[in-house]
Amino acid sequence: MLELDIQIPATEQRTYKIRIGNGLLASLLETVSVQFPERAQFMVTDQNVAKAGHLDRLVAGRKVPTFVIDPAGEQSKHILTVFAIVEAMEKAQLGRDTVLLALGGGTVGDIGAFAASIFKRGVAVVQIPTTTLAQADSAIGGKTGVDSSISKNAYGTFWHPAAVCIDVDTLKTLDEREFKVGLVESIKHAVIADAGYFDFLEGHLDAILLREPSVLATMAERNCRIKGRVVEQDPQEKNLRRILNYGHTIGHAVEAASEYRLLHGEAVAIGMVGAGLIEIEMGLGSQDRLDRITALLKRLGVPTRIPPTITAEQMLHLLGHDKKAVNRWPRFVLTEGLGQVHCIHGQWAVDVGREVVARILSRLY
Repeated sequence: MLELDIQIPATEQRTYKIRIGNGLLASLLETVSVQFPERAQFMVTDQNVAKAGHLDRLVAGRKVPTFVIDPAGEQSKHILTVFAIVEAMEKAQLGRDTVLLALGGGTVGDIGAFAASIFKRGVAVVQIPTTTLAQADSAIGGKTGVDSSISKNAYGTFWHPAAVCIDVDTLKTLDEREFKVGLVESIKHAVIADAGYFDFLEGHLDAILLREPSVLATMAERNCRIKGRVVEQDPQEKNLRRILNYGHTIGHAVEAASEYRLLHGEAVAIGMVGAGLIEIEMGLGSQDRLDRITALLKRLGVPTRIPPTITAEQMLHLLGHDKKAVNRWPRFVLTEGLGQVHCIHGQWAVDVGREVVARILSRLY
């Protein structure tokens, strides 16, 4: 038998810019054309974003081939939508010299970037997030994914954007529920990485809810700096990047069990409370800290308890299907103080016994 070793070079390091401001959509295509000269442009958005007028403002009469996801939202976040997008790109005779622009919330960004990552073995993607959730979290970091029939984000790739443009004016068209639930990811960032940012959110929540542009821009910058710092150190979620999943382990199970009637941020809010209860159980947290986090979530009007229509048995079953599960059980990201994630033996996600989680779930109703 002969054996050969093939040396695979390390991934090429690169930098991408995040632009934050208001009124940026009108000139964005010109910016993209300068940044990516002689590249064909392809747009992915959804029905809601198109109806809100963001697509018209961005395109401004230009002819750009566009795929509109319909219906909008989680119900279209599956592999067949990705197939439809890449087929549309193929029919438009696009090649590897294409830049895909993903205009929309987290679902559009995840689907669009997934399509970009597999079309012709990968084309550039520019993320243009239009929701509080996407501007805080999903547009930055390069994780793509769609849901299976069993679990959330079961299929996906790592495909970092070539650029991100955050126009906070797009948040004006969000309905109240979408706007508020997206702010949960901002609270999560503060809890895991920046106690001062948590103070900012507590003190400026009224201005945020009034959608004051300067405060929204500051919030976007703080979020991008926090997530960007983590992604720079761990772009493919080998260890440190797991801290961004705080509240998501229980949250994803709640979201799936609700058949996505609960929005992502609503489920993560419940998951954060669950994580706080686990922290107290394990001697890492205090009731005062959890009360402070819960109070801020309640000011948003998001749920902090599992709906009674979801059983603990459903939750335990879905936790066993978590995409990060080892031996059919996930590890949990926990904190030991505001802005301080618990790390043991160099690991940022830790073992929590099934019996402990079962007890916590019973207290989350």
